[in-house]
Amino acid sequence: MTATIQLDIISDPICPWCYIGKAGLDRALEKNHDHPFKIEWHPFQLNPDMPAGGMDRREYLETKFGGKENAVKVYGRIEEAAIAAGLEINFEGIKTTPNTIDAHRLIHWAGLEGRQTAIVSKLFKAYFVEGRDIGDHAVLTEIATEAEMNSDMIARLLASDADRDDIAERDAHARARGVTGVPTFVVANQHVLPGAQPADLWERVLSELRIQPDQA
Repeated sequence: MTATIQLDIISDPICPWCYIGKAGLDRALEKNHDHPFKIEWHPFQLNPDMPAGGMDRREYLETKFGGKENAVKVYGRIEEAAIAAGLEINFEGIKTTPNTIDAHRLIHWAGLEGRQTAIVSKLFKAYFVEGRDIGDHAVLTEIATEAEMNSDMIARLLASDADRDDIAERDAHARARGVTGVPTFVVANQHVLPGAQPADLWERVLSELRIQPDQA
């Protein structure tokens, strides 16, 4: 097998395409348990100017997409893609579109404990399946507890401004490098795969990575 290869994933936990894109990657990795990827998640806020308390989801979608009809069309396509990826999305259960700066802070802290992907998975499930407000500190603390992180410490960190500026700087850095949408996958800091890629593409990537040493 090849040496460890960095896979950086730039995403936002309220982005449905990020949820779908992770499902495609997960399916490929489940078939390739000896994969070489060392995965790290990076912040990108779809709505960096979102009020701290979030917005009513219906109002947000209709404002963003120019009315209810357009919003229904856009999310109809998303729902089709989610079903094809084998995912459940409970759009009716999502009442609030949150500001995700604190969710990104939690993902960052989880990375320090080697629990990033677990936290990202739980954030996606909490938002898209359970309809929980992942901008709420109590909800984020509960999610941290579910991932066996120290809930008291996370609650204290969330109540502070710890790493808030760092998350904003990393978001700005991604945009400065040309990232305009998520998910964006970066393999070995060289190859960029934008968008929600299907499992078969990741399986081809893994196959190519396996044969590279023989061609060297």
